[in-house]
Amino acid sequence: MTKIKDNKAHGSKIKRSPGDQAVQIILYIIVAACALVCVLPFLYVFGASFATEREIIERPFFIIPHDFSLNAYVYIIRDGAVFRGLKNSLIVTVVGTLINMFVSCTMAYPLSRPYLKGRNFFMNMVIIIMLFSGGMVPSYLLISQVLHLRNTFWALWLPGAMSAFNMIIIKNYFQGLPMELEEAAVIDGSNDLKTFVRIILPLSGPVLASVSLFYAVGHWNSYFSAMMYISDSKLEVVQIVLRRIIFLTGSFAEDAGFDWGAAGSPPTKAVRMATTVVATVPILIVYPFIQKFFTAGVMVGSVKG
Repeated sequence: MTKIKDNKAHGSKIKRSPGDQAVQIILYIIVAACALVCVLPFLYVFGASFATEREIIERPFFIIPHDFSLNAYVYIIRDGAVFRGLKNSLIVTVVGTLINMFVSCTMAYPLSRPYLKGRNFFMNMVIIIMLFSGGMVPSYLLISQVLHLRNTFWALWLPGAMSAFNMIIIKNYFQGLPMELEEAAVIDGSNDLKTFVRIILPLSGPVLASVSLFYAVGHWNSYFSAMMYISDSKLEVVQIVLRRIIFLTGSFAEDAGFDWGAAGSPPTKAVRMATTVVATVPILIVYPFIQKFFTAGVMVGSVKG
């Protein structure tokens, strides 16, 4: 024990055998290759968004364009639909994530308490809805004809107000917190609501941040529900705008009726790339602020086992 403490005190490193070092190098190479596979397509899309139509057609892959052009972004700015879609996506993502977290946390907390009567029954119901669903047609009839939520954001928020999988993650985290904290709060006169708000939630930052990001990414990338329930162009989210531009950019660009400069033709392919960049960057910006909570969550899990 003394030698181990001395090694830690002097910051000495554990010596690895040549075999371990070779395995570590191979793992680094595999991870770097996987990272390149994930990053290179986005770098190509980003570079192509600043290229001319001719260069995109002639060069199968590039990161830095030879002929720099802003025509694609000029089209996006003049069309205005992308920024309207970004605003709607931001509303859907922020409000939808708040609804998701409220429903998930308020259901996860009572299910994490061992003294809840009927706890197993409710958990079995959650597992059933996680494995089975009514189907697309009944869901559409419920939303459009029974609840009359077509062309409202509520059609995007209410059907997925809670993910059973994410709720179970939060419930397991709550369950791992020491019960002594709740017992001490009860002795001090706290009720369940105060305990939940003042003790449980502040101690659950890592899991709340992680699950919030899961919900937010799901809302931001979702397009199928919006395609079914939203027909008003003023309520289109950015993914629907992106889909429409990908399929119909040529006709939109030709009808725009203004000079595209040196490109010589409407930037149909470049506009698709630029729209993809505009739709992807906002959610990527959020990740660095949440990354520390992922790290904290992994550390907590490793300590508790």
